Amino acid sequence: MPQPPTTSPSAASRRGLGRDATVGAICGLLVALMVGAAYASVPFYNWFCRATGFNGTTQVAKAAPTSAPLARKVAVRFDSNVAGGLPWKFEPEKNEIEIRIGEVVTVYYNVTNESARTTTGQAAYNVAPLTVGKYFEKLNCFCFTEQTMAPGEKRQMAVVFYVDPSLVKDSDNDGLNTITLSYTFYPVRDPVSEPLAATEPDKRKGDL
Repeated sequence: MPQPPTTSPSAASRRGLGRDATVGAICGLLVALMVGAAYASVPFYNWFCRATGFNGTTQVAKAAPTSAPLARKVAVRFDSNVAGGLPWKFEPEKNEIEIRIGEVVTVYYNVTNESARTTTGQAAYNVAPLTVGKYFEKLNCFCFTEQTMAPGEKRQMAVVFYVDPSLVKDSDNDGLNTITLSYTFYPVRDPVSEPLAATEPDKRKGDL
């Protein structure tokens, strides 16, 4: 009677190792894809917020509106905060102003570095109510870049903005009469160094 084919222990072991290697490779690939997706989600989320005004994120305008401001007015309140670890005094020059929708406005915040060392901060921002984010257009803002201040330095920081006239077509904002623009400065632990000009001596090198 014919005997069934037998498999040597060494062949079975090799097949087992091959399966383990395949499963390990698939798991490693999945982990790499998940990590990559996590990192990619951060810039995607930031882009999504800027594009849609989600979570009260304001927009960055490239030019002022071409049409004349509307007759409708809104009050804009200014809020300022400083996170722990940043020894700055930060407050708006005016707490509230009234503007016409579509009117380009410049306001100022006063900032003081109250420490005896150079410090760097970056401002995060949003507006309330959250439905206004996609209509609040900034032409210029100190929040676009890191701000480095010398010990005891005082500075005025400008914000140039307007409220997009298309807001009046949004039924969600029919009863809108007040907008709050809020900033929070956070400390920057490792500020970006600005490149030196070719003719500027590199003072950071010290004596060689």
